[in-house]
Amino acid sequence: MTELRNPPAPELHRLATPSRLRSLLRLSRPQQWHKSLMLFAAPVAAGVISHPLSLLRATVAAAAFILLSIAIYALNDVRDAPDDRRHPVKQYRPVAAGALSPAAARVWGIATGLAGLAVAGLLGLPTFLIGLAYVIPQLLYVYGLKHVAVVDVILVALGFVLRAAAGGTATRVPVSSWFLVVSLFGSLFLVAGKRQAERKNTTADASADARSRPVLAAYSTAWLDQLTTVALLGTTMSYGLWAFQYLGADLVRQLLTVSFVPFLTGLLRYGLLVSNGRGEMPEHEIFRDRVLLIAGLAWALLVGAGLYLA
Repeated sequence: MTELRNPPAPELHRLATPSRLRSLLRLSRPQQWHKSLMLFAAPVAAGVISHPLSLLRATVAAAAFILLSIAIYALNDVRDAPDDRRHPVKQYRPVAAGALSPAAARVWGIATGLAGLAVAGLLGLPTFLIGLAYVIPQLLYVYGLKHVAVVDVILVALGFVLRAAAGGTATRVPVSSWFLVVSLFGSLFLVAGKRQAERKNTTADASADARSRPVLAAYSTAWLDQLTTVALLGTTMSYGLWAFQYLGADLVRQLLTVSFVPFLTGLLRYGLLVSNGRGEMPEHEIFRDRVLLIAGLAWALLVGAGLYLA
């Protein structure tokens, strides 16, 4: 008589094969981790990033939000896998391509999310609460709100603002209202540009694009132009009001006022790129466009000198 046996349990070492690890890395989207540089903005603006402890705490906070973002990316890819398989580009994502099972990706997402909250908790209750406030709306985004026009834009921009605020709580520096307003409008400007580029650069297979991001159909070009204009105006005005408060201060501090010129130049240049169909990947445009790169470097030098040489 054949002996009945339980099926062998999967060996743990098979979960860490090189191909599986590569798939987990792709699922984690390392090309998006630069967004957590926003965690350094508050301590840089406060002039404390040169303090070793502040730098360490900002780095730990950035690591926490990278883990949280990985969780969102993993759960999002599980949710979108059926549609991604019919998309000309997204079909190569690990879950859609079958390189990772939905269960494995889901476990990875939950694990990195819990780890991110735990790391944020090491920096104090305020940073933990901001981390939680980041995760909850992003989960709502993944499981439905990304298909609701306007709400999707607000939630993406909110993610950047919460990163910026967490950088302040992690390093224990006060975050001014000007800082948050600039972060909000600047984020809206980038998201509006991204939506415009996505709408202009739809592939020949329009049905695949509609399944992948159906909310794009709800946005008219005129409305996206309005959103871009409002965000550009808000970013320019809020940064300008902050920068011009140093007009008449000592010579070094006035460099912060002068920084408005490359700041405005960069915004307008980026707006031009968006109007020409670019801007779907903002992180790439700053290195591809020479004017934008020079404006960004000039702005960083002026702000750095104004804050740290005064």
